[in-house]
Amino acid sequence: MSAQIQQIFTFENSEQQTNLIGANDSFLNLIEEGLNVQLHARGDQMTIAGDENNVQLANAVLRELTGLIKHQINISSTDVVSAVTMAQRGTLEYFSDLYSETLIRDNKGRAVRVKNFGQRQYVQSIRKSDVTFGIGPAGTGKTYLAVVMAISSLKRGEVERIIITRPAVEAGESLGFLPGDLKEKVDPYLRPIYDAMNAIIGSEQTQRLMDRGVIEIAPLAYMRGRTLDDAFIILDEAQNTTNQQMKMFLTRLGFSSKMIVNGDISQIDLPRGAKSGLIAAQRILKEVNRISFVNFSSDDVVRHPVVGLIVNAYEAAEQKLAALKKEQNS
Repeated sequence: MSAQIQQIFTFENSEQQTNLIGANDSFLNLIEEGLNVQLHARGDQMTIAGDENNVQLANAVLRELTGLIKHQINISSTDVVSAVTMAQRGTLEYFSDLYSETLIRDNKGRAVRVKNFGQRQYVQSIRKSDVTFGIGPAGTGKTYLAVVMAISSLKRGEVERIIITRPAVEAGESLGFLPGDLKEKVDPYLRPIYDAMNAIIGSEQTQRLMDRGVIEIAPLAYMRGRTLDDAFIILDEAQNTTNQQMKMFLTRLGFSSKMIVNGDISQIDLPRGAKSGLIAAQRILKEVNRISFVNFSSDDVVRHPVVGLIVNAYEAAEQKLAALKKEQNS
């Protein structure tokens, strides 16, 4: 066990201090929780106390975040969490590289960038592959980045439309029994994608593009028989597709199109006995050219650190249950 030590981090100016600490010490709290250290700011100095290794990591995180501030990058909670996670994984030296490219600017003019290596791999796969599978837990940025890449591709004129779809498992895909028109039937299931679009291009622009058919709402049950050319197609919650639905969806891909399939195989809501098309696709398509699989883990979660802890706790519980069942059956 490493010795308990203290180190002093010195702020260069008041602006840097304000940006590093965050509103109501929020950034310091994230560093303290993530690295198990104690941070105390007084005047132009901050004391870092705790286990020697963790103190050194916290100091390194503060230096990396300071580097972003010096480059006029406004840091957020997700930036702090990413820096802490990369420090824990021994990859902090590559942290600043993630900020070398702006994918797009959101509705408020803020730069959208990848937050970790998992996201960078995902974006690179989308660029080079016709079909990209993003598989992993909630909070890893799969849906948001898929929408970012779709809108970016649309703005560059690489595609003519964006098509978004998601299996409506709770309605058993029997959307005709739900009240309202097509959009009203599907909206509840596509809320995360709408939220991402509204954040990137604004709700008014999103609505205008939908009215013009540039952004199309295409329920999975309604995709059959179509060929989608010049389109950027996103399938969300793909773990809730059946084998037949997944095959039907993938074979809709047309010329000059890209397809993203996102899902979390730990959150399958299919009826008992139904097998997930996403799990089957992993096995069947893993060697097919121009198709990429990017697997995210709880380490790639860019929400509050407790989300990653929740994911880990559920995974551990499921593994324990699986081991118990195996023991009982042996």
